[in-house]
Amino acid sequence: MDHYLSTRYDLDNPDLVSVIDDLPLWSAPFGMKLLEVVELRHNMRVLDVGSGTGFPLLELSQRLGSTCRVSGIDPWEAALDRVRMKIRLWGAENVELVQGVAEAMPFEDGTFDLVVSNNGINNMEDDRKALREISRVSRPGAQLVVTANLPDTMVEFYDIYRAVLREDGKEAELERLKEHIWKRRKPLTHTVGIIEGAGYDVIETHENRFALRYTDGRAMLENYTIRLAFLDSWKEVLDETDRERIFRRLEHELNHLARRTGEVRLTIPWVCLDCRKAQ
Repeated sequence: MDHYLSTRYDLDNPDLVSVIDDLPLWSAPFGMKLLEVVELRHNMRVLDVGSGTGFPLLELSQRLGSTCRVSGIDPWEAALDRVRMKIRLWGAENVELVQGVAEAMPFEDGTFDLVVSNNGINNMEDDRKALREISRVSRPGAQLVVTANLPDTMVEFYDIYRAVLREDGKEAELERLKEHIWKRRKPLTHTVGIIEGAGYDVIETHENRFALRYTDGRAMLENYTIRLAFLDSWKEVLDETDRERIFRRLEHELNHLARRTGEVRLTIPWVCLDCRKAQ
């Protein structure tokens, strides 16, 4: 009997419940577009670079089916453990995981027909080297689909942060803030340039945006997504002795924004790039 007919999910299994509704809110808008753009074919080798806790890796593996083999690579061991649990509970037998970095991947040349990276390029230490590695492990004609958030991400917050630093005479910190934004959110022209430099043609570019909304500055700064992914890097812009005072001012200004406009709204512009490796 087919596997899907002979087994059923136990809704009283606490492990199963722990992996339901597990799509990361932050990466969902990017990843849903990525899943629209990828070509679905039989008998493909597929790679998700920066697979994190398993999205879109597992969703892609399920959509492609058993004739395809999907690999995920990420340096985050705890996240890979989480994916292993999902693989076991979902019965995703066409997935393999590798702990490693994009800049030095343990795959042979020309292995993959499709490579995806959902907001992963932003987090690579050396994006040019990573794209060269992705090109190396891709077959001629392979599809590459990447998403990334753009430099105006959370511009409403950064405008306030810059204003507070200027009022406080923090010139060095202003420069560090600029460097922080550049490191994590490259301009689209830069991303296109390194992709083309790695031997790909950019076939289509899809740009869009969404918003994160909060009642006030305290709600925003206490939000788990902000604390998990952004807050530490914002604090590192400042000397430790200044952090509490500056962040109190930031919260005050964000609260003022909320009273004036009705909310704290953070705009997230992003892009999805559909690319092909030269034949």
